[in-house]
Amino acid sequence: MSTKPTTTDFEWTELDQRAVDTVRVLAMDSVQKVGNGHPGTAMSLAPAAYVLFQKLMRHDPADADWTGRDRFVLSAGHSSLTLYIQLFLAGYGLELDDLKSFRTWGSKTPGHPEYGHTTGVETTTGPLGQGVANAVGMAMAARYERGLFDPEAAPGTSPFDHTIYVIAGDGCLQEGIAAEASSMAGHQKLGNLVLLWDDNHISIEGDTETAVSEDTLKRYEAYGWHVQRVEQLPNGDLDPAGLAKALQAAKAETERPSFIAARSIIAWPAPNAQNTEAAHGSALGETEIAATKRVLGFDPEQTFEVAAEVLSHTRGALDRGREAKAEWEKAFAAWRTANPERAAEFDRIAAGELPAGWEDHLPAFETGKAVATRAASGKVLQALGAVVPELWGGSADLAGSNNTTIDKTSSFLPKGNPLPGADPYGRTVHFGIREHSMAAEMNGIALHGNTRIYGGTFLVFSDYMRNAVRLSALMHLPVTYVWTHDSIGLGEDGPTHQPVEHLASLRAIPGLNVVRPADANETALAWREIMRRWTKEFGVGAPHGLALTRQGVPTYEANEGTAKGGYVRFEAEGGEAQVVLIATGSELQLAVAAREQLQAEGVPTRVVSMPSVEWFEEQDQAYKDSVLPPSVKARVAVEAGIGLTWHRYVGDAGRIISLEHFGASADAKLLFREYGFTPEAVAAAARESLTAAAR
Repeated sequence: MSTKPTTTDFEWTELDQRAVDTVRVLAMDSVQKVGNGHPGTAMSLAPAAYVLFQKLMRHDPADADWTGRDRFVLSAGHSSLTLYIQLFLAGYGLELDDLKSFRTWGSKTPGHPEYGHTTGVETTTGPLGQGVANAVGMAMAARYERGLFDPEAAPGTSPFDHTIYVIAGDGCLQEGIAAEASSMAGHQKLGNLVLLWDDNHISIEGDTETAVSEDTLKRYEAYGWHVQRVEQLPNGDLDPAGLAKALQAAKAETERPSFIAARSIIAWPAPNAQNTEAAHGSALGETEIAATKRVLGFDPEQTFEVAAEVLSHTRGALDRGREAKAEWEKAFAAWRTANPERAAEFDRIAAGELPAGWEDHLPAFETGKAVATRAASGKVLQALGAVVPELWGGSADLAGSNNTTIDKTSSFLPKGNPLPGADPYGRTVHFGIREHSMAAEMNGIALHGNTRIYGGTFLVFSDYMRNAVRLSALMHLPVTYVWTHDSIGLGEDGPTHQPVEHLASLRAIPGLNVVRPADANETALAWREIMRRWTKEFGVGAPHGLALTRQGVPTYEANEGTAKGGYVRFEAEGGEAQVVLIATGSELQLAVAAREQLQAEGVPTRVVSMPSVEWFEEQDQAYKDSVLPPSVKARVAVEAGIGLTWHRYVGDAGRIISLEHFGASADAKLLFREYGFTPEAVAAAARESLTAAAR
């Protein structure tokens, strides 16, 4: 199908210029009314955003989720008005009152763009550089989606061909995550990605000469990007025609991602505020706003002035969007007719459903045998990969350790890559040693839709990923992090690689479900539950983090209680439970062995496996009380990490076997013994708890 821009012959009228100047007025007035915000960038970027939304992008304001749309990411999320005003002008549902309530309680225009909150916002941005990596993920997902549904189509002819546009600022490109993601994009030859750099030379501390001196265009050339620069107009404003020409050339470049540098003057054309750091994050003030309005030919006595002819002109985006979508739907219908099986697969995936019988392919593991949960996870992924084509993922250069290779014969790599198994539509992603951008790229992949993504590294390196993981939770995205080597049990690599505070720290992120299965069968059931939660029947999604062992752990019989986050693994014998032992992951075996000691002493002891605190807390109180009876005050929690998670479960009389310090380089068994992770220590803590509960 055609991928021509909405307007093929660029035209710029006085009405277009008036609309752009209206954007500047609205940006100033919105920030002034609330008393805080970032007006300067929204003012200077007005021509660029307008050219994209009104002239070039394929989008339909009446259907913000249309599969065939181009995507727009505002990585410079502090300049949220850059996006909001375009959404208002184009007809996405925002109105003038929404701009008047900018950054206020309950408004549709929060301080930074929030996915799921404002129609037309493709991703939550604000932490600088995240949007760049999100856009890279979207571009990766677009290619994988094409491979699922239309791999044989010539470039530019598929209904699944579209472009990802991103606007980034100086701050975005200074963040390391943007460098990681940009390197990945160049390596992957993501020709469907266009990044427009707002090169305004200003950050909060002033001129960017305070911190940056490299040649950014050469840096992007070195990454393998197609690079252009757009010069300013003589008056200092951005050049709409030059921007359009560069953007069209970028869209035509399908073998490389495209980088466009546009030198702008922040807060242009404010007479005194332009090119100042104050214009970055402060209201301009009534006097400066009035002066700027005079320069632009607006009435300084009016606020939020939008001429009827301007709004009528820009709302023409609705008509253009309807036409573009209708054209796309013809091509899509032809594709459906020619590809009925793929069309059925598309319908299933788009509906948020999994293939019939997928659960039957999950492996079951022999009880009694020691299996590392990372190894069990790898077997689950390979089994699911054969029947769930939308599932793909990989690792931050640790696939052999993370067991994240879903298909050894197929790697997501561009044409021309010399490695065996290289395939532009491959299943296994090699994210490289770029944990932070991996997580943000996964967010972009999930946001793009129609595929399911996972990514792995060591649990200790989740620290590198944390900001992106937090955004996964904030956006309720169904991504899965495979974090292996989950404790001192990894052994000789020592304290730099042994996570101690990480489980509790990750559990502190609202909306992130941390799952630490105790054995191979819990691992399979955990993956099953995560997959189920990807389906639309579960409603709002959530990211999951699997914490998996390096070392082998005993395998127990599968128990459906895994999906509830906590369940009775072994019941007390010889009467009602007098003490409850709670454990996760590799420490469950310690609780089981301690139970045997206590039972031999005549102490009825229950063992509870709690792979996911978050899943357990979702259950009703009756179920939680059935697992942890309120009447049983003697409790012990055991986990090879800090004990922060467990105080609410053990109560005043309870005891916690935890690790409140860093580890050491030594054999795993020795470390567990030296640090008190033994059945004897658990049993002793249970006796102490029994005594305390009896007082």
